[in-house]
Amino acid sequence: MDRWFSSTFAALATPSFRVLWFGTIGSFIAFFMAMIVQSVVAFELTGTNTAVGLVVAAQGAGMGGFGPIGGAYADRWPKRRVVVICQLATAVVLCAVAWLLHIERLTIEMLCAGAFVMGTSFAFMGPARQSLAVELVPIENRGNAMAVSQIANTASRVFGPVAAGLFLEWPRSGATGAYICMAALYTTSAISMIWVPKSVVREDANNTSVWSSVFEGFGYVWREPRLRLLLAFFVGAILVGFPHVSLLPGLVENEFGIDSQEVSSLFVASALGALFASVTVARFADSERAIAIYTGMALLFAVGLVALAHSPSMLWANAFMLLIGLGNGGFQSLNSAVIARETAPEYMGRVMSLTLIAFAGFGLMALPFGVLADQIGEPSTLLSMGLVVFGISLVLGRALSRH
Repeated sequence: MDRWFSSTFAALATPSFRVLWFGTIGSFIAFFMAMIVQSVVAFELTGTNTAVGLVVAAQGAGMGGFGPIGGAYADRWPKRRVVVICQLATAVVLCAVAWLLHIERLTIEMLCAGAFVMGTSFAFMGPARQSLAVELVPIENRGNAMAVSQIANTASRVFGPVAAGLFLEWPRSGATGAYICMAALYTTSAISMIWVPKSVVREDANNTSVWSSVFEGFGYVWREPRLRLLLAFFVGAILVGFPHVSLLPGLVENEFGIDSQEVSSLFVASALGALFASVTVARFADSERAIAIYTGMALLFAVGLVALAHSPSMLWANAFMLLIGLGNGGFQSLNSAVIARETAPEYMGRVMSLTLIAFAGFGLMALPFGVLADQIGEPSTLLSMGLVVFGISLVLGRALSRH
């Protein structure tokens, strides 16, 4: 048991990484709470999947529009400072939304504006935090640090939906209380960074312009075929498959006749599967089998989406969401690990920022998928997503195995 724990969580032997890891859990819990709460609030304000997709797309636009710039600054600025500033900025936005909701002045336009600011903040915070994690651990634990960080992500996918559901169902709290809780979690996470050492900035980091640094990052990825394939695989699968989360409130209400606020159980089921997969695959993050397992997880994700499209009831939907979580969780965990192994340290922030394009793209794709679901129904849209992800996984997984 001790041997399993030490190999699975090797990066946690570094004290400063442990502090970062626990702080990351707090901010990720808030992040996944926001995914549910914002979707429910948007759906209740308008009653359409299009509105939910619009809010998610606004966040994706912030992440996508500023992602490469955020990655460049992660390699130019003190990473700890970037993380703290972005977390506090997000907390301020969440407090503002909570107040507007409390006084019943919140509109979809305001919700979208807040989502855009949070997406922009995450575009800077994400690459900085991932680069900082790699910086804190010994080089031989770099892949494991990324995989263990993903465990924090997936654990938060369990606690985030549970917390969101409790706040939404509590009459004295509702969505307003959920927003206040999220703001508190981001603030606490920012305060915990006091115990993380100051990050190191390369001496020559500011010798070139920001845009030159951005293009250097793109050039570096283009010159590395294996890295290029990994990024294409991840971006493609997440771009098409991950928008399924924005369809869940509509699926619950339109297909199963259940109030959209009950959607949190689907998120919890997916998160439990993702947590199990992340813990299971973490020990393989630095092994030669990582790519094969990585591809298998993507295929499992696709199968789960197809199965969800054929769910006859809420009970079956929860079971298939568990399957989706297994595939998606393992896929995301190994993605960060294998990319970190292939990337030179001086390019880490910029390369990691490109993985954010996947989540930015997911946000942007949530809008057309929402519109499509309003036209042909949630099940048919989910089926289309699953088939496309399956094709991407077969083609790019095979290409990776040949390298």
